[in-house]
Amino acid sequence: MTTNIRDRMKAKGLRITPQRYAVYADLLSRQDHPTVEQILTAVNAELPIASKASIYTALTVLRQVGLVREVLLDEGITRYDANTEPHHHFVCSGCGSIVDINWEQFSEIDLSQLPSGLKAESYEITVKGNRCDHCAK
Repeated sequence: MTTNIRDRMKAKGLRITPQRYAVYADLLSRQDHPTVEQILTAVNAELPIASKASIYTALTVLRQVGLVREVLLDEGITRYDANTEPHHHFVCSGCGSIVDINWEQFSEIDLSQLPSGLKAESYEITVKGNRCDHCAK
């Protein structure tokens, strides 16, 4: 995995700093769409190398080159995802877990039906409910 992370970052023209590497490696290892605070805790768990500012800086750079995307599922909470392929989300109202849903799971939305003057660039669907695997048990 180390080579893969370095190759991906180099392919995007990034200088590989310890913080960028650690942030990207952390995001690739998880599927829970963490917040900055959760990433900071994970990155510094073994070896304190990052501040909150360096996490934000690393995320900004990784997002700008297309390795990471911001996910806004809750009002005022920004989460991050290394899965940059188009996909939707399920958010469990019971436990708060977030699950990726394959893009093809839903029929394509006809964006030409938007009101006059509006031009969509993209969309994603957020499904909310309380029947994730954890809550179903």
